[in-house]
Amino acid sequence: MHADLSRLTFHPERHYSAVVAQQGRVQLDADANEQTAIQLHRARTLAADLIGRYGGPRDAAGFRVEYVGGKHDIDTLYIHGGRYYVDGILLDADRPAPGTPVPDEDTEAEDAEDTATPPSYWTYWDQPDAFRDPEKPGDRLPSPAQSPFVVYLNVWERSVNAAEDPALREVALGATMPDTAARVKVVWQVLPLSLAALAIEDADPSKEVVRAAFDKWAQRRAAGTARLAARSERPDHADEDPCLVRPDARYRGPENQLYRVEVHADGEAKDATFKWSRENGSVVFPVDALDGTWVQLASLGHDDKLDLDVGDFVEFTDTAHASRLEALPLLRVEELDLPGRRVRLSAEPEPGVGRLPHLHPFVRRWDHREGPRRRGRTAALKGGAVPVAEGEWLPLEDGVEVYFAKGGTYRTGDHWLVPARTATGSVEWPTDPARRPLLQGPAGIARHFAPLALVKGEESAVDLRLAFGPLANGIPAADEATLAAEEQAHREEIAAESPSHGRSQTTAEAESAVEGDE
Repeated sequence: MHADLSRLTFHPERHYSAVVAQQGRVQLDADANEQTAIQLHRARTLAADLIGRYGGPRDAAGFRVEYVGGKHDIDTLYIHGGRYYVDGILLDADRPAPGTPVPDEDTEAEDAEDTATPPSYWTYWDQPDAFRDPEKPGDRLPSPAQSPFVVYLNVWERSVNAAEDPALREVALGATMPDTAARVKVVWQVLPLSLAALAIEDADPSKEVVRAAFDKWAQRRAAGTARLAARSERPDHADEDPCLVRPDARYRGPENQLYRVEVHADGEAKDATFKWSRENGSVVFPVDALDGTWVQLASLGHDDKLDLDVGDFVEFTDTAHASRLEALPLLRVEELDLPGRRVRLSAEPEPGVGRLPHLHPFVRRWDHREGPRRRGRTAALKGGAVPVAEGEWLPLEDGVEVYFAKGGTYRTGDHWLVPARTATGSVEWPTDPARRPLLQGPAGIARHFAPLALVKGEESAVDLRLAFGPLANGIPAADEATLAAEEQAHREEIAAESPSHGRSQTTAEAESAVEGDE
């Protein structure tokens, strides 16, 4: 997630069940975040073990899909409400009910006539996190008349900060104070998939065939093949630099950092690019207006470390494109107008990006620069990002280097986190007994998939969802023999507890009468 973190310490293979706070100790964000991660991991693992890879409650299963075409200008899907679980992650498809405003006395009757109640379901075009665009041919639904297609769920998580959701900021702290905690949001997107992509040649496959083919496709898509290692090396000119924390330090940054190395453009190594940030990509600036290449910012950085400078590369984006995981060109800051809170970029942002205020446009700063010639080649940027070079150590800054393994396939948004510490003059990265850095898969993004329906035509969608019933059942009535045995045991228990201690009722009454006469 893009957040101002010290580091992430949760590793499921360590089998920690809780974080225990100790008195008199410094409290770190990493400890609280690890406790949250432990609880989330346990809850989702339990749900996945009980439910399976995906499924919904029998009486409230969500994401029932209807294909609607012909009678509309453009084909669409109806996505009905309810709950569904994918790999233990809870998804909610219920559409929130609209609020009721206080009526205007002068126009109350007119407003009542003009107000239209929105449908209780989502559609393919207005689902909350997919941001499909009818103007983009690639976003349109296939025609089932030509070939059936599968509708599936794409599920992942992304971070949200106050730049995207201003309600997260506590205004009582003042405009000059930084924001507080960020949020993690579950993103679900209902998308189409052709049978050809699933390697299904049959035009009328069964549910079992579609589910089996989809599971194979999802397994390939969920597991990325890119791997990376990180290390810190002592620079050749370290002896000439008096600012080093220690004479033998290899990481020579003046502060502790959490480096984020993130894939920008996806594909094979020859096409892929990456970007990096020493602040985990958390330096963002809300945008108030866009005028050509000039960007009006809502605020500037709080200090020299968190502001913008000429030469910085930034990502101009908004909530919609962040959710779509699209690689937009990274633009260079060419000019600053500090009194006016404006920056001039090297080019105008992509059409359709950041033009709608309700999508909360923002600028995210990245810290890579175009480097000098090194080892016979120049570190020229491509689309503002750094080209991936496999099989060699690539310098970031201050002695931090990264290494991409050969033969990887790269996906936009996948990232690795590299904590760098001044106390050790090194980076925190797993190594083997010989202290060689180990290749690691991405820390995210974890992608999850589930099939929903096989669309064959109008009002002809084969439901591919799975459902589960409640575990609790009514207590069955006992048979007559069991009831008689229980009654006999009850009588014996009463007899054992009576004052007569097992004597008959007649004997007890007679003895009581004699005692009374005396």
